[in-house]
Order: sequence, then C-alpha cells, then structure tokens
Amino acid sequence: MNMRIDSLQSQALAQLAAQRLLNPGIASAAPSATASATKIAPTATAIASLPTAKTEATFSTAFKNALTAVSAAQNNATQLQNKVQMGEPGASLEETMIAMQKAQIGFQAALNVRNRMVQAYSDIMNMQV
Repeated sequence: MNMRIDSLQSQALAQLAAQRLLNPGIASAAPSATASATKIAPTATAIASLPTAKTEATFSTAFKNALTAVSAAQNNATQLQNKVQMGEPGASLEETMIAMQKAQIGFQAALNVRNRMVQAYSDIMNMQV
C-alpha cells in the first residue's frame, strides 16, 4: 500500500513538473512546489518573457521556445548535480532530483512531439492524390 502511495505521489510530482515546465506562468495549487519550482528553473520564466518578432504565436516559435526551455532545464539540472557532487553547502539533493525529473519530462515531451511530427509528415507523403 505504501509503495502505491509513493508511486502516486511521484506521478503527481511528475505531472506538476511537466505543467510548470510547459506553462511557467501558471500558478500551482501547492505553494511549496511553486516555491521550489521557481528556485529550480528561473531561466524558464525568463525565456518565456523574451519578446518575439511577431505578436502571433506560430508552431515553429512555440516549438523553438519549448526546446529552449528544455535545454535550460537540462543545463540547470546538470549544474545542480555538479553542486551536489562537489558537496557545496547550499546544494540540495531534493531540488536536484526535482530538476532532473523536470528535465527528463521536458525531453520526453519534446521527443514525443518530434516523433508525431515525423509520423504526420510521413503520413502526408504517403497519401495518394
């Protein structure tokens, strides 16, 4: 029973991390998760606030911004891992693990989008006119 609860908690944490990664401006219901998410990935909100050349959001700009956010999350996780490995006093194992999960979820989401785009392209190319 305890293992099932831990599994459900980790799934909920993963969903929260994915939501915060994909939508950094959305407020979370859990204040502690919001506080740790803002500590972990301040670059994601900075990237989301960058001005774009067009006011309308196209798929290519949205995908580019998502890839940039995934890259920033991976870089942040790597930096936190290095701090923990070096034994720096301010390094938190919990924040590092959350950052690693956010980076993994973001990468998996980007990979799924890419796979679906390739599948859609091949479906269109295989259509008979």
